[in-house]
Amino acid sequence: MSTAAAKPVADVDTPRERGSGVSAILVAAGILLSRMLGLFRQAFMARYLGARVAADAFNAAFKIPNMLQNLFGEGALSASFIPVYSRLLASEDEAEARRVAGAVGAILALVTAVLVLLGVLLAPALVWLIAAGFEGERRDLTIYITRILFPGAGIFVLGAWSQGILNSHRRFFLSYAAPVAWNLAMIGALVWYGPHVSQVGMAVRLAWASVIGAALQLLVQLPTVMRLVPGLRPRLDRSGQVGTVLRNFAPVAGSRGVVQLSAYIDQYLASFLPLGIVSMFSYATTLYTLPVSLFGMAISVAELPEMSRARGEAAEVNAFLRRRLDAGLARIAFFIVPSAVGFIALGDVIISALLRSGRFGATETLFTWGILAGSSVGLLAGTMGRLYSSTYYALHDTRTPLRFAMLRVLLTTLLGVLFALVLPRLLHVDRRWGGAGLTASAGMAAWVEFTLLRRRLNARIGHTGVPGRRVGTLWIAALVAAAAGLGLKLLLAGQNRFVVGALVIGGFALVYGLLTYALRVPEARGIGDRVLRRAGVAR
Repeated sequence: MSTAAAKPVADVDTPRERGSGVSAILVAAGILLSRMLGLFRQAFMARYLGARVAADAFNAAFKIPNMLQNLFGEGALSASFIPVYSRLLASEDEAEARRVAGAVGAILALVTAVLVLLGVLLAPALVWLIAAGFEGERRDLTIYITRILFPGAGIFVLGAWSQGILNSHRRFFLSYAAPVAWNLAMIGALVWYGPHVSQVGMAVRLAWASVIGAALQLLVQLPTVMRLVPGLRPRLDRSGQVGTVLRNFAPVAGSRGVVQLSAYIDQYLASFLPLGIVSMFSYATTLYTLPVSLFGMAISVAELPEMSRARGEAAEVNAFLRRRLDAGLARIAFFIVPSAVGFIALGDVIISALLRSGRFGATETLFTWGILAGSSVGLLAGTMGRLYSSTYYALHDTRTPLRFAMLRVLLTTLLGVLFALVLPRLLHVDRRWGGAGLTASAGMAAWVEFTLLRRRLNARIGHTGVPGRRVGTLWIAALVAAAAGLGLKLLLAGQNRFVVGALVIGGFALVYGLLTYALRVPEARGIGDRVLRRAGVAR
């Protein structure tokens, strides 16, 4: 190989090529800490709000300003800002990186301030758009809580800006552990007021606690941001690389907006289902997003800044991206396959252990399980698709994911109407099963989107994906582990729900781990060998 050809290889690997394993672990650790508190928050919400009017109103209201957070924050900002900012850091152009960070922060603050004001003023119209099936007290309470929550959404967007800076500097743990402050504020409100106030009063206090928690989440991150970017000054400026961020932001925000639109279509359709489904949908989503965040998001977030640093000849950059993408997909599959099987086979055990108490009883547990099982249909496709989208963003291609996301929304809408509203009536089953049909239809659409993302990227950078034999091994191991879990569930029938949950889920995880280790799945071998070394069993 000539010298000219050899140099780009070095460029692709510099500044030092860093495996995503450690970064993903840091992201996952921060997310795990936050999500565990999120589960406690949901458990208290189920206890004190149940799945009635106040719970439906709060969960529907939270969806509306949450669109602002998701549209202008996390996903869109990461995909447009981090590739540009990370590349500037890799080029050691700290002055331009600092200017870009300040300008993006100022623009976000201005835009979100305007949108927050509009959101507060237009809350009645927004509630009609998102929950047209709500009437009377449920509608009025949703409007009131929406107005309280909107300022917190604006603060969350600024928190996402801080998170983007921290991620680009590889400070992953803090950025994803910061939501602990938000969860603690809400848990504090639930514990303090829950036993003493009405459900409506609790929902209102919880909304105010969310706003306070959002401010705390931002304040936790700011000191580190200021240390990493000394001399940072928010200033309105669209020149240079800031313009690149803004040009990338529009299609990415559109893509995120389309994804959010899908979620809001689900919410809209759910509002026409019987009372309580909106709340059960929210409880199931908290559980469903746990593996999505811990594994799908953690790996995708860790990979985006690393992929964005790739430089050199096209063929070598493509090889670099394929290597990182395939490794990330294999790790995702190892964790997500058993998560999907576990939710379908043992979801009632999980929900009962975490949520069943107070105003959340057996009926709520059953239908929440159905919604969670439906969500599992597209769990693997959705998490892998996220990593494929990150690869497109690293290549500064923000339009391809947008086009496929639009198709996904169209399919989700058509299938959602069929599975959630039409089929339950035709089959003469309880209309509450429409919630499970709604999440299952979204999962089907996710598989279509994933297939298209993969096919187009493979045509561009070469073949990627997890070998079929590896995926088959994971599914077989997960199904055997689920059978063991169901056996334990039958043996422990009638025992304390916490004991049953711990033993059944623990047994499921142990059997899956042992089987995949015995079948020489690389991810299981890596984890198992580290555990054995630390235990002094192996060198």
